[in-house]
Amino acid sequence: MQVSLPETTNVVAANTLRTPRNPFSPKSSIIRYWKTQIPNKLPIPYFILSKASPLQPLEFSLFTKLASNHSLSSHLSSFCSSAGLFCISGSTAINSGHPKDANFAVYDGKTFNSYGAASIGGADTFKNYSENTNFASSGFTKYSGGSTGHREGFTSYATNANVGTSNFTSYATGATGGDGEFAAYMPSVNVPDLRFALYSADGNNHPMIFNSYADDANSGTELFSNYAKNGNGVPVGFTGYGGSSNVVGSTFSHYSEFGNGVNDSFKAYTSNANNPKTDFRAYGGGGGNGGSDTFVSYRDGANTGTDTFVSYGRKSSLGKTGFVNYGKTFNPGSDSFREYGKGSMGQSTDFSIYGLNTTFKEYTKTGVTFGQYTKPSSNEGSVKVGSFVNKWVEPGKFFRERMLKKGTVMMMPDIVDKNPKRSFLPRPITSKLPFSIDQLFDVKEVFGAQDHSILERVLTNTLSECERAPSPGETKRCVGSIEDMIDFTVSVLGHDVVARTTENVRGSKKEVMIGEVKGVNGGKLTKSVSCHQSLYPYLLYYCHSVPNVRVYVAEILDVSSKTKMNNGVAICHIDTSSWSAGHGAFVALGSGPGRIEVCHWIFENDMTWTIAD
Repeated sequence: MQVSLPETTNVVAANTLRTPRNPFSPKSSIIRYWKTQIPNKLPIPYFILSKASPLQPLEFSLFTKLASNHSLSSHLSSFCSSAGLFCISGSTAINSGHPKDANFAVYDGKTFNSYGAASIGGADTFKNYSENTNFASSGFTKYSGGSTGHREGFTSYATNANVGTSNFTSYATGATGGDGEFAAYMPSVNVPDLRFALYSADGNNHPMIFNSYADDANSGTELFSNYAKNGNGVPVGFTGYGGSSNVVGSTFSHYSEFGNGVNDSFKAYTSNANNPKTDFRAYGGGGGNGGSDTFVSYRDGANTGTDTFVSYGRKSSLGKTGFVNYGKTFNPGSDSFREYGKGSMGQSTDFSIYGLNTTFKEYTKTGVTFGQYTKPSSNEGSVKVGSFVNKWVEPGKFFRERMLKKGTVMMMPDIVDKNPKRSFLPRPITSKLPFSIDQLFDVKEVFGAQDHSILERVLTNTLSECERAPSPGETKRCVGSIEDMIDFTVSVLGHDVVARTTENVRGSKKEVMIGEVKGVNGGKLTKSVSCHQSLYPYLLYYCHSVPNVRVYVAEILDVSSKTKMNNGVAICHIDTSSWSAGHGAFVALGSGPGRIEVCHWIFENDMTWTIAD
């Protein structure tokens, strides 16, 4: 974990950085460039210089030449290691067979191939698997296939991982009896990527329970393809699925297709989540018989959200679906039903307390009951406040400017940087690397990203965000080198600038007391450049101009002892008129765009630049 230093100690840090070093190293080059572009004689902040490339001069020269010749991919392993990058490699081992019952604790990065196949009885338990790791990777291929009475238990799997990816292929295929349970599976993961293909297909009464699945996760994807296909009495229960998550997308494709007597229950599904997106395609259709699906508290208390049901229960027989408290979002979401139950026989669907913004196209006209359908209100489209406020917004993440006053006790959010530790690349290297959606094939080749892999999605998401059109009045740029960050900042603010960040992470997720508060530029309105990390193999920042702000440096005190434990940097956005009505700040604080100012802390390893005082 990188810990930045307060301004009072930057001089000390700068002195330590004056020790002799090779003048051809990337760090020496940055120091020279800084002095030419920012000649105000203020010390170079340690928290920036510590992110410089660790490449030695000979390595720097070698990898620059390889980048020029488009041949970095052939030396990817040494490049990642020497340059301090975050590169995703394959699993480290393959475990086959099933010698005895297993209890996997504190386990990481393995592939289970044909593990537990044809086993009779017994149980396997995964506890604390890939916990608090940067990249939690595992592959379960033909796991527990053809087993009888076998139990699989996943407890505390990949908790607090940064990037979590698991592929369950042909899991429990043809299994009879037994059961599987996912408890606390991938909670608080930054980028979950979960894929269940042919899971429990052709199974016989092998129930699965998903409890607290991907809760509190951020920006992830779950794919259930051909799950329980041709299954016979394969009940699946989703309890606490994606709760309080942020922009998590789920796809159920050909789920329990041709199944017989499949019983699925979704309880508290994506409840209190922010903008969840779920796509049900050919779910329970294709001639399924006697299936039962129950959605209880589906998307209840969520902020907006989008659900699509395409060919759900199509050509099924005697299917039954119940939607209870469906879509009771506190900001309206959007739902679309196409070919719902089309061609089915004896289909029964009950919508009770169903939400707004729903489109029904080509759905079965018989057997569908709507009870207490929520009607649009006169204030539809405005942000609602009340009992749902703060359901998914972390306490303390946003606050009002009046809170920055000596003696105020307030909640400090989790300001710990959850991204993997990486270093900038020198500009002579980044300038030769492809960096655009149009060059995605070349980008994937450089970093060894396979098609449909988690790394491909990471690259695509970041490139898309970097190429997104700026908001009105915004100037933005993604920078992968310190030189590029300096250039962008200087282009917006001029050459007399200073960078600030919160000193450390003490006080995170606790109540703290505000001590002395100093307003940058005398507390007057100013403009700044804020830089936030983006997930990418090398250190990459999304920097953008932020007009009409006030920036503060505040002492963070322990509530009980009143001793100082941190120097926090906070930025207050005075003009919020261009923000969306569903922005988390308005969800947390109430009100709406342009009606209030919104403040937040600068988190660990993020930074804000202003004109020097």
